[in-house]
Amino acid sequence: MTRIPDSVLSAHLEQALPALYPAPQLDAQYKRYADILANYRAQFGDGPVEFFSAPGRTEVGGNHTDHNHGRVLAAGINLDAVAAAAKRPGTVIREKSVGHGLNVVDVASLELVPQEVGHSGALIRGVCAGFVQRGYRIGAFDASVASDVLSGSGLSSSAAYEVLLGTILNYLYNDGKVSPVEIAQIAQYAENVYFGKPCGLMDQMASSVSGFVTIDFADPAKPVIEKVDFDFAACAHALCIVNTGGSHNDLTDDYAAVRGEMESVAAVFGRSVLRDVAPEDFYAALDQVRSKVSDRALIRAMHFFAENERVEQEVDALRRGDFEAFKQTVIDSGYSSYMYNQNVYTSKHPTDQPVSLALALSAKLLKGRGAWRVHGGGFAGTIQAFVPQALLETYRTQMESVFGKGSCMVLQIRAQGGVRV
Repeated sequence: MTRIPDSVLSAHLEQALPALYPAPQLDAQYKRYADILANYRAQFGDGPVEFFSAPGRTEVGGNHTDHNHGRVLAAGINLDAVAAAAKRPGTVIREKSVGHGLNVVDVASLELVPQEVGHSGALIRGVCAGFVQRGYRIGAFDASVASDVLSGSGLSSSAAYEVLLGTILNYLYNDGKVSPVEIAQIAQYAENVYFGKPCGLMDQMASSVSGFVTIDFADPAKPVIEKVDFDFAACAHALCIVNTGGSHNDLTDDYAAVRGEMESVAAVFGRSVLRDVAPEDFYAALDQVRSKVSDRALIRAMHFFAENERVEQEVDALRRGDFEAFKQTVIDSGYSSYMYNQNVYTSKHPTDQPVSLALALSAKLLKGRGAWRVHGGGFAGTIQAFVPQALLETYRTQMESVFGKGSCMVLQIRAQGGVRV
């Protein structure tokens, strides 16, 4: 096979990368892609390859609503997972991510492998199984992957990886015919069934569709997706994600409990999810429901009902151009997550509360001027803040003095989801 000439690589990337990354990042991204290709050549040899990219996401509104078929407001971001990949003969997929071992998965069998649960090999097999179940083609490939969506950052590195796998299969074997919505649904299936994590669909959908999107999961098989046109830069605020440290690796039980407790309330009404329960019915029967579920389940249900309405309020505020009303709703969302959903720290380690500390510091620095909330699944990881540009350096400096250099990330919103570059 013939090695790809560097001149061809250079010309292609110079044309393609500006559509994905802000201008100040282009030189660094070009080097990053060149490094990914070098990794591919070192691992798998020379030959023609294609590049693929899938972004991380930021949850803007709708904390822990998606898994009970609620509404969310989310956006794809400029941090992404990138692969150099190529078809190979046979039925074995080989995937090597920077900093991780080589995954070798024979997709001749798509049965769940218990030993793979909780590992990336399960996601490879699960995404392939999802493609086959929907009547799409799969096949073997080699892929060298690098991601700057940090694991445990709350920006959904797992969804970016899953959508990346789906995007590779989409273009290598299906001529790009699989829709972004289907890729997101397949990715969630892989994470739920094969990886063993009971996540909702928001992360995968925001990564696969991207841009600012509001998603209504009342019918998860046919989610209603609407773009929200709004320019945050015009409001003189920065979107910051603060990584407070900690790992999500031992928190699966915490995430599952949020979903499970919400669903236990729905079950009292003969429903499977809270979206199918009318809030007025819930409050009218609160004393009866309390006799059948825990108090925490009730409180988490209260969070769900209010948070679901807040998403509509946030979208309306953005479309009206009322950024002050939007910020107040973000703050209200954050307090609801803290007090009612109770996903700011884990009860396994009650004295370890970096997210709580970051929220307290943000309230002190931004009160009356910005907005702050827990970000993503919670219990560890990140917070989100909308910071006036005039305060950005002060905010970043003080947060990084506590949580470490580079912990405060200023993000850009990406319009494209999973793509062939």
